[in-house]
Amino acid sequence: MTEPRGLIITGILTQAHIKLPEGINSLVLLSPYDPEFWDVFTASSEFQDGKPHPMDRWSRRVITQCSKQMGGTAFFPFDGPPFHPFQDWAKASGQAFTSPIGLLVHSSAGLLISYRGAIGFTEEMEAISPAENPCDSCNEKPCLNACPVEAFSDGVYNVTACKTDLEKPHNHCLQTGCAARLACPISQAFDYNPERLSFHMQDFRS
Repeated sequence: MTEPRGLIITGILTQAHIKLPEGINSLVLLSPYDPEFWDVFTASSEFQDGKPHPMDRWSRRVITQCSKQMGGTAFFPFDGPPFHPFQDWAKASGQAFTSPIGLLVHSSAGLLISYRGAIGFTEEMEAISPAENPCDSCNEKPCLNACPVEAFSDGVYNVTACKTDLEKPHNHCLQTGCAARLACPISQAFDYNPERLSFHMQDFRS
């Protein structure tokens, strides 16, 4: 399949992996790790119009257009309630796992993994071979000690502690990205510019 510009395939799963929505026999997960993503997104009308939730609106437009062209059905993690079980889908794909801090970790994207949407198809597609959990071979596990407010103690994410810290003036994570996610050795392989990392944190805080 042709990927929507700015997004890449980070998982393919079928009914053999997990129960999918009615009438869907294959599901393709899409993530913003294409090198073009940030330039494509910031040039879009959704980013520039000043309205709320620009990335969700961009994702909906781009993935819906692609799904229609390919005869598929678009699904989004921000539709709901009820919400689609994207985390369960991600783990069922064999490419994402639960990290030591409780967040999803992807075999190629590390702790910076996110899913902008998915396209479902009636036909059954060939799944990607299961990957190994990268945390199993990570001896240091720097993610466990990177959070400045220990918001990931015992694998449970303390959202309140995290967001309270983000409200502080000149907050480091708000300006440069989540310290715990960026501590992941796989995540460090991605050359994200500070503007992009800050955008994601600002969006999360709001």
